Amino acid sequence: MRSLSPGLVRDLLGRYNFRIKKGFGQNFLIDNNIIKKIVEAAELKSTDTVVEIGPGLGSLTRRLSERAGRVIALEIDRTLLPILEETLGEYDNVTLIEADALKTDFNRVVGEYSGPVAQYKIVANLPYYITSPLIMHFLENSFNVSRIVIMVQEEVARRLTAKPGSKEYGALTIAVNYYASVETAFRVPRTVFIPKPEVGSAVVCLDVRDGPPVSVLNRDNFFALVKAAFQQRRKTLLNALSAVDREYSREDWLGMLGEAGIDPSRRGETLDLGEFAILANIYTHDK
Repeated sequence: MRSLSPGLVRDLLGRYNFRIKKGFGQNFLIDNNIIKKIVEAAELKSTDTVVEIGPGLGSLTRRLSERAGRVIALEIDRTLLPILEETLGEYDNVTLIEADALKTDFNRVVGEYSGPVAQYKIVANLPYYITSPLIMHFLENSFNVSRIVIMVQEEVARRLTAKPGSKEYGALTIAVNYYASVETAFRVPRTVFIPKPEVGSAVVCLDVRDGPPVSVLNRDNFFALVKAAFQQRRKTLLNALSAVDREYSREDWLGMLGEAGIDPSRRGETLDLGEFAILANIYTHDK
């Protein structure tokens, strides 16, 4: 039972009297070509450990298990567990765990169920309502993750890969690219899910960096400036940054922007990662 066809999906949902929960963002992937492309994007080896977030009905999980050494699938909806026990029962290298990914220490889980591994990969069809928090949870907690392959709303994919000056460019762009290099692998149409989502999707690949691409003296200060710069996009940098630290006057910020070689009339959406780092380091050094 390698392929979960639309008919089989409907049969499973009917036999288990399962009701799709919008609150969990449940849209079950049923297209084998898309599943194959996701697995290929993960660049799996037989020795790899994969953590899958939200296995749903197990369609992707099954393909992952055929390529990886160990798959640890985290599912928050306990009513899906009986279905997954049926669809994944023949795969002895899959471990199914009821867990909330946002509250999960992935290093601990991998260590418990896969043993000590230097690095592992994350693959997920992310619920759209918590996409950004989950991505930052993956990246901010120093997990031993080498590659992350995630399906996200197409709009989010554009934000993750946006360039300075574009309307999609924002604090999320800066934050994710600080921790990882990002590329969009391919677009995913609405028609390959049951039920169909309201928007298109895309699969994005993140290769986690060994260290940030810019030198930052204080990470908290760096992200405080980034957040302030994008909080009110229409404001100039000078006006936006004046709200970061009330101990600093407009003249102080003018001086720091001048030292960084940044025109104070620019908007935050025009600064690249390097420019934010230069300004944050000047601010940190001044403090």
